[in-house]
Amino acid sequence: MSNVSIRVNDRAFSIGCEPGQEEYVKSLGEAFDSRVAELVKQVGQIGDLRLFLMAALVISDELASIKSGLDNKSATPDHDAKIRKINDTAVKALEDAAEQVEQIVKKLS
Repeated sequence: MSNVSIRVNDRAFSIGCEPGQEEYVKSLGEAFDSRVAELVKQVGQIGDLRLFLMAALVISDELASIKSGLDNKSATPDHDAKIRKINDTAVKALEDAAEQVEQIVKKLS
């Protein structure tokens, strides 16, 4: 297992990933950071955990819409597999980030 360092909302996180997936996970982290930054502009700094949850919900909603659109256009198994892989990677990255945020919160409490 490899580790990748990403920054989200000006905080560094170390995320585990499969060897060879480092650049992909970094790009996911950058995309997620952009989403969080958009939310900060809208709602302000309401805490990492809430911002991350809101961003995850927005991304999940978009993924569901894309998946629904693909289903309506007779998606191929290859598309479904790609979407599942992207979803699984994103979920794993979010779970790792949430765990790290929870550990930080415990240390600060």
